[in-house]
Amino acid sequence: MNSNKQMPADEMLAKSRSGMPMYKAGDPELVRRERAELQALQSKGAWERTKWYFSKSGPGWMQSAMTLGGGSAMASLFSGAYLKYELLWVQPVAMLIGVVMLSALAYQTLSTGTRPFYAMKRYVSPAVAWAWAICTLVATMIWHFPQYSLATGMSLDLIQAFCGFELADGSGVQTAVLMSLAVVVFCAATAIVWNYGKGSKGIKLFENIIKSIVWFIIVSFAVVVAVCSFTGDGIDWSEVGAGFLPFSFEGGFHWNIPDSARGISIFIASLSAAVGINMTFLFGYSFLAKGWTREYKGLARFDLLTGMLIPYTLATSLMIVAAGTTIHSQAFLDSGATSVSPIAAAGMLEAAGLPALVSRLVFGLGIIGMSMNAIILHMLVCGFAVCEIFKVEASGWKYRLATLLPAPGIFGAILWSSMGTWIAIPTSAIALIMLPVAYIGFFLLNNSEKYLREDMPRGSRRFWWNLGMILAIGITLVSVIYYLVTVVPTYFD
Repeated sequence: MNSNKQMPADEMLAKSRSGMPMYKAGDPELVRRERAELQALQSKGAWERTKWYFSKSGPGWMQSAMTLGGGSAMASLFSGAYLKYELLWVQPVAMLIGVVMLSALAYQTLSTGTRPFYAMKRYVSPAVAWAWAICTLVATMIWHFPQYSLATGMSLDLIQAFCGFELADGSGVQTAVLMSLAVVVFCAATAIVWNYGKGSKGIKLFENIIKSIVWFIIVSFAVVVAVCSFTGDGIDWSEVGAGFLPFSFEGGFHWNIPDSARGISIFIASLSAAVGINMTFLFGYSFLAKGWTREYKGLARFDLLTGMLIPYTLATSLMIVAAGTTIHSQAFLDSGATSVSPIAAAGMLEAAGLPALVSRLVFGLGIIGMSMNAIILHMLVCGFAVCEIFKVEASGWKYRLATLLPAPGIFGAILWSSMGTWIAIPTSAIALIMLPVAYIGFFLLNNSEKYLREDMPRGSRRFWWNLGMILAIGITLVSVIYYLVTVVPTYFD
């Protein structure tokens, strides 16, 4: 058999289809045309390549959309409210860890055309592969609940704020309204997700919707920060800049890591909110669904940086700055508050002097956009994972039915406040434990000559690849150990 290096692109595309009946690998004619354009770009300038890359990017934006959900919102709010700008550096570093590992996954998938689950099962361990897939499904289904809680809660808050009425908490009317809003969110998300299975046009439409929502989130929080700059005491931008540094020389060199129990908990939450195990499963399949091959490696790297790292960093940083500017205060810290919900944060922003239009509408819509993105991507992950496990085509009624697997999450609109206390912690623990296992699997695959053959990184390139991946795995393992030692035992108290 020819090595991967020698295999023609058309033959590799055919190989990626064989043994993978659930994917049509995009529109063959479109893929051939894009490969020709990629070759022509080699003689063009950086600006021409950048414009083309922007027009074709997609998988990275999907990863950014998935991680910009309830977990990121809460981690950012807590960080700004309790520690002001001190942990601004954590979110970019956490996402950079994800970029390193997902870059390796992209390299492997595009080099071989082999679906990640199959590669993990054959070249690492069947047990690891199955645990990876099953944990992806379980974690996705469970974390679907709080997204509906967040989306419907913020929607109801906006309706009440601008219509001038207040529904009693726990009343039958409030429950009915929340469930009605949840049904609207579910129908909208389902319509978007089912378009993904409609060939290259459906995929392009899906990705454009995702990009639009991500940019809407960024613009929403940018407006909040801009208004904060001109109200109250404004924003100390030098202090914001210092927050992006993981170390400080003030009073001698020291790392900007909190030493209080609450501060360390927020630090770990910020690290773990950036990349979830379901993101690692979806990423490789988003390439295969588009029909990308080895020629797309440069585009994949560009997509991770501009579609995942930069948007996520912008959104979470803007949110931290907004919370740090308006919520953080000595009075707030002295109050002993143990949580900051997005609804409460919107109210605090208004109390801090921001106009209602900004504090409740713009901030609220940004939070709704975050939860909507997560709901949409959760459904897509379940569709891909189920199709992979049962080896069915990712189209038609079977695929659509698979995307509805997390549908019970709709009841999170009324149940999450009670069920989250007993189901969130064990689910988080399992997902966190499996994340470094998946990362170690990617590391082993990246060093497997049997799998990558002549595409396996060598020399100094291999050294830097391995160093980056080992650091990423080490930081993730430390987060997992701390979580298991400090958080999980409280569940049994």
